[in-house]
This record gives sequence, structure tokens and C-alpha cells, in this order.
Amino acid sequence: MAQALIARHEECEQIEQCLSSGRSEFVIVCGRRRIGKTFLVDSFFGGKYDFTFVGSHRAKTQIQLRQFAKALKAFSGKTYKPFTDWYDAFSALEDYIASLPADRKKVLFIDEMPWIDTQRSTFVTALEAFWNGWANRRSDIVLIASGSATSWMADNLISNQGGLHNRITQRIYLKPFTLAETEEYIKSRDCQWSRYDIVQCYMLTGGVPYYLSLLDYHLSIAQNIDRLCFDENGALHREYDELYNALFTNAEAYIRVVETLYHHKKGMERKEIGKATGMNGLFMKTVLRNLVACDFVSCRQVYGKMNVMEYRLKDFYTLFYLKFIAGNHDLDKEWWTHHLASPSVKAWEGLTFELICMEHCEQIKRALGISGMATAISTWRSEGDDESGLPGAQIDMIIERADRIIHLCEMKFCEGSFNISADYEKKLRARADLFKLKTQTKKAVVHTFITTYGVGQGKHTGIVHNELTMDELFH
Repeated sequence: MAQALIARHEECEQIEQCLSSGRSEFVIVCGRRRIGKTFLVDSFFGGKYDFTFVGSHRAKTQIQLRQFAKALKAFSGKTYKPFTDWYDAFSALEDYIASLPADRKKVLFIDEMPWIDTQRSTFVTALEAFWNGWANRRSDIVLIASGSATSWMADNLISNQGGLHNRITQRIYLKPFTLAETEEYIKSRDCQWSRYDIVQCYMLTGGVPYYLSLLDYHLSIAQNIDRLCFDENGALHREYDELYNALFTNAEAYIRVVETLYHHKKGMERKEIGKATGMNGLFMKTVLRNLVACDFVSCRQVYGKMNVMEYRLKDFYTLFYLKFIAGNHDLDKEWWTHHLASPSVKAWEGLTFELICMEHCEQIKRALGISGMATAISTWRSEGDDESGLPGAQIDMIIERADRIIHLCEMKFCEGSFNISADYEKKLRARADLFKLKTQTKKAVVHTFITTYGVGQGKHTGIVHNELTMDELFH
């Protein structure tokens, strides 16, 4: 039985608007590998198009043209002589589409478009001629283009400075599922995992639909991780080897930035990344832009520093792979189950839960009752100063409100209530004092805790101004 489309309501509305508009539409569907771009389009249209074509990975131009002619024959019923170039191919497509009824929109879906643009092919210029010289002059064409190679989509379609400049009429960007959407997906598979289980599942999958589809919902989270990641034949054991190469040209540079950020889990400014990788200028800007666009890296304002951004690796699978799989020559197929209580796994869970919270800041704002208020989300860190004796400190998520209140967020993942000790309370008060001293803020500073099951009652809980549990992250 075909799987129902989960979430993606706004994206479907965007497609619906294109079908009902009074002009031809050039739609691009973007997003990282495995995010469900093709599934969205196929589900919306029920797999029924006036024409569709899928590019072939690493196939030469003549092979691509031959496959295009085969696809066109399947729709038109006409046999075509071998196309000499893409101009011939698009000309034949024009003739076929022109023969269809004039009283409706004609939907054309070209999937994996970056794979079609082989070296020295005429694909992009022919596409420009097709759209500008024919389709855009009509009012009944919906051309949907999709592809995982984000750098190609950005350079050739979104930021095209040639014939396709400003020709994209609708851009649909697919993001990973939120926790709520992940829960909806899991429930659709008749699975009764608890929200604690789902949070642990999110720590590996990051809400990427394809990764969620690989799970066996009759097994535990730990059993699934062993099966997918630590079995040499597991679907995610070697996913990292393909992930960045499939998305980016010059993938080595992207991997260099990703792995540099992995070793600096609390984030880095652009100048720090440049120094560590030896990259700079426009190329560095492009790499970071594409990594952010693909949801591999986050980019947040540094509190108190105008126009200074901090970059942090946020792809959950990559973080898991680099910590537990890369360089792990232990062939134990149940490695995860055997190390569940280890300090390294517990530390990873803590850091990853912080990342989940930062990726659900809108849900946190809603739970705090400030979703309609102007806010700024930022991070802050201060290096230690030997001369003054001031310690170093970092705050991963700050929510600054328009009503002059600043939330310093603390995020804790644990199996029960989180208990605040005397030492921890002292540390939080000292850090808040340091923050006020360094930033010279005159605004009210409050501590906001986001935990799995709440803060335990005790004499040190007075420092907690706002308390949220993981349940709020699912709303």
C-alpha cells in the first residue's frame, strides 16, 4: 500500500497555487539528499504528469538524450530519431506539449536535473531557450525541477545570472521533519514508541524521512541503531561516503568544513573556520551558504557582536557517524546496545538534545507564550581572561525579547527529573553575572530550563524562572 504524505502542507499549498495561477510557473523543489523531494511531487500529482523525466547519475550526454527520447515517446506515442543535442530534445517536447488540450495547465516534472547537465552538454542553455522562448510566453505550463545537488541548483537556477535570471516563480524548500511531524510519521507506522524514544530516534535521524523509513518499528531504538549503523551491511553504515559527494561539487571542501565544525561542537565564527581550513573569500562564503541551505550547518547571531555569525554542525546523522562509526573498527554488530550506559553515549545524548532544542526554538517560544512577540535568537561565549581572573563561559541559546527580557536557556536530557545541585546553581549564577558584566545589558536576565521530564523539586530550583519539558517540543 502506498505511504501517505506526512506533513508538507505548506509545500502542497505552494504547488496548488501554481496550478491555479494565470501564468506559466517554473518551480524548483530543493532540499538535502533523502529529504523526500520526489516523494512530495509524486504524492501530490499521484504520479500523473503530462511529461516526466529523471536524469541518470554519471551517464554521458548521449545516454541522457536517449533516455529523454524514450520518456517522450511514452507520453506522446511518437518515435523520435536520436536527438543531437538538448535543443533538439526541448524542441520535440514543445511540439508534444503544444498538441495537448489548451484548457488546462500542463505539468512537466524533471527530476535529478543536476545529473542531466553533464560536462560540455547544452542542457542549461537549451533549458533557458525552452523556458524564455516558449513556455514563459504561454500561461499553461508548470515546470517542476528537482535535484539533490544543491550547489548545482543554486548556481544554475536560483542564482543564475544568464537567461534564467529571476525566472524561478516558486521555490519549494523541504526541511527535515520536526519532532511533531516525526511523531506523526512514526504513529502512521502503527508504532507506539514513547516521546522519550522518539527524541532518541531524532538524535540519529534528525527528522530525515528516508532515514525514518529505514527503521523497523517492531524493534527498540537501540536495536535499530545496531542494525542500521553497526552492521557492515546496514543502510546507514556507509551513508556518509555518499552524502556530501551526491550533493556538492568540490565535495572535499565541504567535508573539510563539516569535519572542522565537528571538532568544534560549540560553534565557530567564519574567520575561525577559514583559519582552520585554509579557505576564504567567495568560495568559503559559497560553501557555508550551501551547507546552511541544506540544513547541515546552523548559522546564528553572536550576541553583542553586530553582523558576526556563529556556524555549528547540526546534521544529526553526520554528528553520529563522525563520533561513533568513523574509524570504529570494532566489528561488534551490537556495539550500541553494549555501550548504552557509557559516558561517551551519555555525553552525545546531552549535546544532541541541546541541538534538538535549538532546532525547535519556535516551539519553545510558543510554550513560553511569546510566539507573537519580536525576538532574537543568538548564542554567546566569552574566553577566559587570566589577567582579570574571569572564567570562560558559553550560552548555546539566548532568546532576547522585545519587552526587554533575556532567556538564558539550559537544555538537559536525562531519564528522569533533572536535579539542580548547589554547585550547579552557583555556576549558573556566576555565568549570568559574567554575561551581564561582559554584555553590559540592562535587561532582565532569566534562566529557562528545557528538560525531558522536568526539574526536580529542591532548595536550588529557585534559579529556574521558566521550565519546559520535551513535550512542549512536540507542539
